Amino acid sequence: MERIPVLRMGPLLLVTIQVDMHDKLALQLQDDITQRIADFGSTGVLIDISSLEVVDSFIGRMLANIAAMSRVLGAEAVVVGMQPAVAITLVELGMSLPGVRTALSVEAGMELLIGAVSRAAHGSEDERSQT
Repeated sequence: MERIPVLRMGPLLLVTIQVDMHDKLALQLQDDITQRIADFGSTGVLIDISSLEVVDSFIGRMLANIAAMSRVLGAEAVVVGMQPAVAITLVELGMSLPGVRTALSVEAGMELLIGAVSRAAHGSEDERSQT
């Protein structure tokens, strides 16, 4: 079965979608990402969709679900590299992807993730020191 690689970079996971997504592949990616977060205790997931030229409502929902599942498992998720046509299509479909953090580039996404992970770590330390 075709799979999208989920690479581990320290506490972060990097996913670069280089193929056209279909429903089975999106579901497999969702399972792979959540399993890797659980296995490695990852604190962030960067999903690069710069190669996607077309998305449908299912793929949009899967991206939102992956971000939500990541948060439930204790990891922040950032989607990067969205093409203007993809953004337009998602909005026209009524999918503004609430709760999904986005950035234009991988570099900007990494900065967002590192900042979010750092804030979360300091928040946890502050909570422990108050108890």
